[in-house]
Amino acid sequence: MDKCAVQRAVSLATSEALFQKTGRIFVPVASSARHIHLCRADVEKLFGAGYQLKHFRNLSQPGQFACQEQLTVVGPKGELKKVRVLGPERKATQVEIALTDSFALGIRPPVRMSGKTAGTPGCTLVGPNGSVTISEGVIVAARHLHLSSAQAALFGLHDGDIVRLRSDGERAVVFENVVVRAGDGHDMEVHIDTDEANAIAMSGSTMMEVLK
Repeated sequence: MDKCAVQRAVSLATSEALFQKTGRIFVPVASSARHIHLCRADVEKLFGAGYQLKHFRNLSQPGQFACQEQLTVVGPKGELKKVRVLGPERKATQVEIALTDSFALGIRPPVRMSGKTAGTPGCTLVGPNGSVTISEGVIVAARHLHLSSAQAALFGLHDGDIVRLRSDGERAVVFENVVVRAGDGHDMEVHIDTDEANAIAMSGSTMMEVLK
């Protein structure tokens, strides 16, 4: 087990132990950098017919992984180079960026949950074998809390619940409107973007308290 996996296992055990002892819910937090999800058709347009995305490292959520592949995201004003592709493939291509990234691209995407891309702006993706222009699919990901079914049951939370998250420390904040994503394919972790991570001066392993 690598160092990150060990730290994560410790965080999960600590969270459940604290809840059993105090009734307070503390969850590990991860900063989600800009990234891209691709559909099969766009994988082939960008990398070639029959191309298969190559595994780089596992992510915290079951079955999710970072790929070796990186693309350039192009907007009306500028571009972002070396944006990581995440796997596995999706039904529709989606680009998740921070608001700071949107200023560089000249795109103003809405804050949305992953997969909710109707009416969002598009962009152009440039790969080693060609480019793809998507008419929609660029979003700023809404902050959310992943929980397995067992973890959600332990904490008395349900898929779709809205909670608040409190970060202590020198730049203490409370994040509102945090969406719970619970069920199969999820494991305990809060996902915030890089702008939000910078707002709380996040470094290393961080825990935040869930306020129902």
